[in-house]
Amino acid sequence: MSTAAKSGVDVQTFASRRTLVWRRFVRNRPAMVALVVLCLLFVGCYALPPLLPYSYTDLDYYALQTPPSPKHWFGTNALGQDLFALTLRGMQKSMLIGLCVALISTFIAAVVGAVAGYFGGWRDRALMWVVDLLLVVPSFLLIAIATRNTNGSGALLVLIVLLAVFSWMISSRMVRGLTMSLREREFVTAARYMGVSNTRIIARHVLPNVASILIIDTTLNVGVAILAETGLSFLGFGVRAPDVSLGTLIADGTPSATTFPWVFLFPAGVLILIVMCANLAGDALRDAVDPGSRRLRGRAK
Repeated sequence: MSTAAKSGVDVQTFASRRTLVWRRFVRNRPAMVALVVLCLLFVGCYALPPLLPYSYTDLDYYALQTPPSPKHWFGTNALGQDLFALTLRGMQKSMLIGLCVALISTFIAAVVGAVAGYFGGWRDRALMWVVDLLLVVPSFLLIAIATRNTNGSGALLVLIVLLAVFSWMISSRMVRGLTMSLREREFVTAARYMGVSNTRIIARHVLPNVASILIIDTTLNVGVAILAETGLSFLGFGVRAPDVSLGTLIADGTPSATTFPWVFLFPAGVLILIVMCANLAGDALRDAVDPGSRRLRGRAK
């Protein structure tokens, strides 16, 4: 028996639903454009730097705070660093942090929500108590304090872990609710009677049936995580010099936003573009999986 059949989902039905979701998503032109732009930005920020005549650390003392030109496409900053190379480096850090935080937080939400919803009882109460506790903790302040004295590559890892630790609670509640309804389904009961272990039931029968929610959650969390990292780096608690992120570039360009606007506008514009594309793709994916969500949002407006 195939995995899809074991999970209580007919293979043909599963394939047709996946095809239907994809067709709905493709019909959303803004979402497709956003997805293509997001992919191009991600690939470009890693593929273009080796092709540039300047790295983000090179200094051009003959071009201090020069406006955009054929030599420096985005201009230069006060140190003579090429702003295009700096922006690509900042995109690397910000998008890497956003993707890692989204994946880790979604994984935690899936595990915690599935365990709480499937077992219930004291496990459910204990895990939901942790969720409620983390929801009221001033996470931004704690992350700022914890990352203040970290430097080097360890600082980036600490930042990713802390952002992920405080980003999974709402999603875990959604997974818990879905798991509580799935645990009473016939295919889960049959697997339990056949002696299948609880871990295997959760991994093979429960999580595949909430995968669409997890994918949507991951997509939407990318933009949220990038904004969180940008805010921390802007205040000096995220990525540290000599490395850069979009947050540090925006912070460096803010004092000269009116006199040398390109130093601020290009990093800020790229940040807005990334977050907007991630949110458009995530919203469209949610509408493709659950078309009723669009109607509900329309009524709310």
